[in-house]
Amino acid sequence: MLSDQESSSISSSRNSSPYEKVPRGIQDYSLEILRHEESSDVSHFMPVARGSADSARAGQEHCTREPLLPVHTHQQQNRKSSRRFSSFVSTIWSWVLGPSPPHIYQITPLLPRWQTAPGRLVQRFFPSTISKVLLLLSCLAFWGVVFIASLHSAIASSAVTGYGEPVKLSCHSRLWSNATDCGLNGDACRPFDDGAFAFRCPASCSAAKVLEPYFVGPQEINYRTLVIGGEIGDGNGSDYGVYRGDSAICPAALHAGLISDAKGGCGVLRRTGEQSNFLSVERNGISSIAFPSNFPLSFTFDGKGSKQDGGIDCQDIRWPLFAFSVVVSALLSLFITSPAAFFASMFFIVYFQVALSSDPPSSPNYYELISIALGRFLPCAFVGFALYYFCVKHTLKDLDAHWDKTILWLGPCWQQPGAIPALIIIVALLCGIVITQTIVFRNEGRLPKMLAIYGVLAAAVLALLVVAHMNLRIHHYILSLLFLPGTTLQTRPSLLYSGLLVGLFINGIARWGFDSILQTPAALLDGAQLGSALPQIGAPLVVSAQEIVFTFMKNLTDEADGISVLVNDVERFHAFRSGDGSVESFNWTRRRAEEPEYFRFGYVKLNSLGGVWYEDFTKPVVWDVDGSWNRSAPS
Repeated sequence: MLSDQESSSISSSRNSSPYEKVPRGIQDYSLEILRHEESSDVSHFMPVARGSADSARAGQEHCTREPLLPVHTHQQQNRKSSRRFSSFVSTIWSWVLGPSPPHIYQITPLLPRWQTAPGRLVQRFFPSTISKVLLLLSCLAFWGVVFIASLHSAIASSAVTGYGEPVKLSCHSRLWSNATDCGLNGDACRPFDDGAFAFRCPASCSAAKVLEPYFVGPQEINYRTLVIGGEIGDGNGSDYGVYRGDSAICPAALHAGLISDAKGGCGVLRRTGEQSNFLSVERNGISSIAFPSNFPLSFTFDGKGSKQDGGIDCQDIRWPLFAFSVVVSALLSLFITSPAAFFASMFFIVYFQVALSSDPPSSPNYYELISIALGRFLPCAFVGFALYYFCVKHTLKDLDAHWDKTILWLGPCWQQPGAIPALIIIVALLCGIVITQTIVFRNEGRLPKMLAIYGVLAAAVLALLVVAHMNLRIHHYILSLLFLPGTTLQTRPSLLYSGLLVGLFINGIARWGFDSILQTPAALLDGAQLGSALPQIGAPLVVSAQEIVFTFMKNLTDEADGISVLVNDVERFHAFRSGDGSVESFNWTRRRAEEPEYFRFGYVKLNSLGGVWYEDFTKPVVWDVDGSWNRSAPS
């Protein structure tokens, strides 16, 4: 037991504990404002001499008026500009990254029950995947049988008695390609007469024009239909007129009224040998070109090929077949809900429609045309699979707006030929399209990825531009490969762009094949000028109004091996440098009196592996009827 004294001492010790409770009350504490503007002599934070670590830390926490080391004004400005630039870059990059979370676009169909009704109908009667596949294959087989049977029937029914099956021509087909290809005196383009054959022309040949400068006597033509002559009567014994041998056959037949521009047609061509004085005649919407001298090859059209005489009655069936293919593909587009099945079936139908009917490659034989189409189909289909997997799938995936798909994707895909009109419109609006597509990609958070893809593509194109001795050629299919990654969005504009570019790709491969993106200058000429040196021809020796002599003692450059002379657009002379450097002279007698003649001169080079290469020819120089030599010749 504790005594009272001890208990009182314990109680007092408890009351005096350091943790004793004190009454809570509001206490005021005075705040002292530290003014940094005061003199540094009274500042408690100014480091003096060699301070301690504590004073150093305090110096880091509080700014002083004077830095330890001298700082130049331009350094401070550089820091500010650097901070501004960094802030600007970060702002741009944050905009490129897009919103968080990203907004994924998906087409909401108008009248959704109507748009999905065809697919639900197929699902009701063909619920399993195998049954749907068999149904699709049956539809494609039906289209293929009707398509091939129509083509074969059109070819077989147009056989001409006495001439056999007509030769299939393009709108640019000619008997005489050019002076150098036909060789000396045109011997490589014989026969000049006593030859006739049946031919078949496609529709729309009025649009076939010369796309490079081409000389017809004294005239240089370009972007014009190559039809020379065609006057009816004048003792030529033809009801359709006589045309110079290098005229395009199908436009000449259209000019003569033998075929229709809307439907094409068939006819019989008969060579008529050397003719003179081809007059300009405007008929059936085509104005022919005049040539006032002679040419070794000419042709006319036989009356047996006219429908009025009970002869050939054939038409170009490309437009009926085109309409049939469009209807079949549109129905399939409405009923097919799988994006892969839709793309594969559309790709198949569009390819063979273009390759065999709408815009086929130039080939005189129907079966050779089929061989070319099948040969190009496999690599085209492989690239098509890659396009679908990496690009088109993003646009068509989970798309329930099948009417939108049919109109916006399939419609532009059928633009013929090559979707050129629609492509011109899109290129004209390219800036606006790029801006809108960029904004949509940014909203989906995919803009950095797309910028990286197009950065690589741009670098590749720039690298190809600097390849020596080669020219960059952007073909139809290359444009599609470049632009399709920018359509991997499910918006209505992207549907339109994607369909157009896929159609452009198919048309480019079906018509021209996989042409190289880099080509030599010679491959791109197509009859154009090389830009090479031209011979310097002096005044010739005019013996008489019917005879003229040219000498070439000092006219050859060191690079040239010979010289060639064209008379009336026909090669009449070529000679090569001899061992002593001389070249024989050229003696020429006028072929027909009272007719002017036109001379052109060009250098010739020998190839290392044999053969010759023709350089550019001079512009025509006229030898007038009176024997005078045109002094405007290059000298």
